[in-house]
This record gives sequence, C-alpha cells and structure tokens, in this order.
Amino acid sequence: MNKILILYAHQRHEASNINKPMVEETKNIDGVTFVDLYAEYPDSKINVEKEQQRLFEHDIIIFQFPLQWYSTPAILKEWQDRVLHADFAYNKNRLLLKNKIFFCALTAGGPEDAFNTKGYNRYTIREMLYPIEQTMVLCKMIYLPPYAIFGARFVKDEQRLEPHIKGWITLLEMLKEKRLDIDKAMTQPILNSMISD
Repeated sequence: MNKILILYAHQRHEASNINKPMVEETKNIDGVTFVDLYAEYPDSKINVEKEQQRLFEHDIIIFQFPLQWYSTPAILKEWQDRVLHADFAYNKNRLLLKNKIFFCALTAGGPEDAFNTKGYNRYTIREMLYPIEQTMVLCKMIYLPPYAIFGARFVKDEQRLEPHIKGWITLLEMLKEKRLDIDKAMTQPILNSMISD
C-alpha cells in the first residue's frame, strides 16, 4: 500500500466551498497524512527537518490548494524554497525523492474553457503549473497532471461538488492501492479523466 501525504494550503479554509468538504472526506481515509500548512505554520516558519521526514515516510506527495494568481498560495512556495534545497532534493549523488509520485489537487475560479491557448487565461491548467512540474522532475519524482475543478464559485449551484469529492476519494484509494495506471495518467491534461463513473 502506498502512503499519501497531502500538503494543504488555503488561507480561508473555513470559507472554502470545495476544499473544506474535500478535506473533511480525506481525513477519513487510512494511509493518508493530511497537513494544513497555514494551521501548522501561522508564522510561515517551516520546520524543514520535520517536512523532509514527512517526505521520506510517504510514497505520494500532493499539494492541495486554490489557484491564486496562476500559482500556489505563498506558504507552498515558502515550503518548496525551504524544504527542497539542493543537498536534500536534487543533488545528483543524493536523489532522496526519486520515484515518489507528485501532483497538485487544485480549484480554479475560471471556467475550464478559459484555460487554453484561445481562452482568457492563454494557457492550460497543466501549463500554469510548469514551474512546479519542472521542480519535481528535477527531483526525479514522477509528476502527474493535476486533479482540478474549474468555475469554483458555481460548483454548488451546478451540482458538481459531490461528483468532484467522490472522484477525489476514488483517486486517493486507487493511488493508495496501486491501482492507478501511472503511465496513462502522466499523459492526461488532468487526473479527473482517470476516474470512471
């Protein structure tokens, strides 16, 4: 069984319409370690050794966050800068994260059709995450596309929340039980397409 680490970053968790219920469901899954970075580090002073130990202890690493200005919330960038330093993460003689699986689980305010070369945002959601992808590739991790939901403000009204959470739980169970086709998943624009109804 794979062990999963979710590093969660949401500055307004209590007001979240999507991430909050996702978190509540996630906490019921054995084999998943959930870390609320803003709750654990309200001063943004990351405990580097503790976070590196968490990485050692897990097979799958997930950043969960709302997309903000086409990037992660600030604490996730701080986490990357402090935890993934060269001697730990990508020294060619010390590839400590090699073959661990990584992906982002994110919510985006804009509609899905806004994330393409002809859309309002000019790039796909996967392209928006290229800096994170390249970071994890440098660390020799297995990078998967994001598990994403678009048009976040309208999810409840459009009755998309329950299917999204159900898909999220299914994805975590598949990953935990090593049932996800990783090679196929790597080629998808988003991981949502790997979840069958």
